[in-house]
Amino acid sequence: MKVTVDGSLCTGHGRCYSLAPDVFEPDDEGYSMQRDVPIPVPPGQEELTSRAVHACPEGAITATES
Repeated sequence: MKVTVDGSLCTGHGRCYSLAPDVFEPDDEGYSMQRDVPIPVPPGQEELTSRAVHACPEGAITATES
């Protein structure tokens, strides 16, 4: 599984890194540090990552199976 944060949609609510801190990391302004690039999801983190995808109020995170 990989996820991508759309930098043009992310407004820095922080739900992604609150729910899946092993996948998402905040920058100094509260946005997801990795934007517009696929982020590999570590084994065992799929459920938390899926929750983060669905919790994003802007729908800025997309997930793909890999």
